[in-house]
Amino acid sequence: MDQKQLQALVEQISIRVFGKPFRHTAFFNPRLRTTGGRYMLQTHNIELNKKHYEQFGEEELIAIIKHELCHYHLHLEGKGYRHRDRDFRELLQKVGAPRYCRPLARNTKAPKTIYTYICTSCGLTYRRKRRINIDRYVCGRCRSKLKLS
Repeated sequence: MDQKQLQALVEQISIRVFGKPFRHTAFFNPRLRTTGGRYMLQTHNIELNKKHYEQFGEEELIAIIKHELCHYHLHLEGKGYRHRDRDFRELLQKVGAPRYCRPLARNTKAPKTIYTYICTSCGLTYRRKRRINIDRYVCGRCRSKLKLS
């Protein structure tokens, strides 16, 4: 979905669901990471997260657009547009928009490598997240050399 298709979709949903036109810009913001979209109070534009569209499809995108259009129309009418306001919650329920979007699958990081060093003399073990130079460091108990295991 490109910019023109997204703009047309938002305008169509606004007319069909709310009965009011959307006269500003809707676009995908690649910097959004955790939120599905956001309504900008100063410019009245709507920014959407393309990752939600790619991961969950057009149905989820439409739900997010409805949510953001609730913010948009209530703000322009001078009513309560914040999540905690009664006007907002009632309009969400009326149009069937979700209060929150589905969470994206997280990119799980690879588990950190734990380095284990063993004293060659007394056998004391040291566990470290960072690798150390065993030529420079010795056992704290007996001052013997360390060995990476």
